[in-house]
Amino acid sequence: MIHRISDKPIKPPRQALRPVHRPMTRVAAASLQLIPVGDTGNFTPSPARPVCVRSRSLLADTHFEPHSHAWAQLAYCATGVLQVTAESGTEGREISYIVPPSRAVWIAPGARHHVTVLEAAEFRTLYIDASATPPGWSGCRVLVVSPLLRESIHALDTSAIERPLTAPREQLLSGLVLDELAHADTQALGVPMPHPQTGDKRLRALCEAVLRSPAERATLAEWAAATGASERTVARLFRDELGLSYQQWRQQAILAHALPLLTRGQPVSAVAAASGYASDSAFSAMFKAAMGQPPSHFQSKNGL
Repeated sequence: MIHRISDKPIKPPRQALRPVHRPMTRVAAASLQLIPVGDTGNFTPSPARPVCVRSRSLLADTHFEPHSHAWAQLAYCATGVLQVTAESGTEGREISYIVPPSRAVWIAPGARHHVTVLEAAEFRTLYIDASATPPGWSGCRVLVVSPLLRESIHALDTSAIERPLTAPREQLLSGLVLDELAHADTQALGVPMPHPQTGDKRLRALCEAVLRSPAERATLAEWAAATGASERTVARLFRDELGLSYQQWRQQAILAHALPLLTRGQPVSAVAAASGYASDSAFSAMFKAAMGQPPSHFQSKNGL
């Protein structure tokens, strides 16, 4: 099934519309191509075979329905862009991640999650036995994909090699993948979302609308009016349910939106405009304060 918070999704406040850019993250629910889950077959990991790689070529708007499994999963795409939404922590709160090829999302064993393809992708799913979970990894996280990790995943992908993978080589490559994962840099790029069942539906609808339209410069009062709630009520809901102010939450959403655009080599000026910033310098200052590096760093070192 597809999570639908309301029959009519919130539209951006009319007075804030700036129709210069169609956001990359906009996905119409009616156009989603659903992929059944549970057909892991020979890809189920075990302590003896802790890493299994599954490759699929997926069109934009492909959607994997919400599900969970006993093993961990690394969601990674060699090309394209994914949106991964997963439970985080014991409260069942969801976090949404935008995943370009230079990043991957670790999904903890048992965490309910769903995946939407935002741009046609070469999807690589790593199923990892729960016994191989690095110490202290209790939740989901965004990992930086190093060149060595990328090539190790490719070497483990039996669909991409001409000769069968021998058991000793598979064991060595699996150990290398697990070691690279344990030492990979992490980035706080998740966008927290209200709980799909118990969270406030007005807040979730507002969050989804902002994610669909990151270029809009509407105020919280304008977004709140579109939900039928007051600005004060929505501000309280952000604090109570997500533990962030609206501005803090929106910054996380902007970073998640901007990074894939930068990794594809788009000019900083275009990314700033697509993220709702009138000034390149203001966008760059915000980005560097949050990420520790200017936007150009992700173009030059992580571009594909």
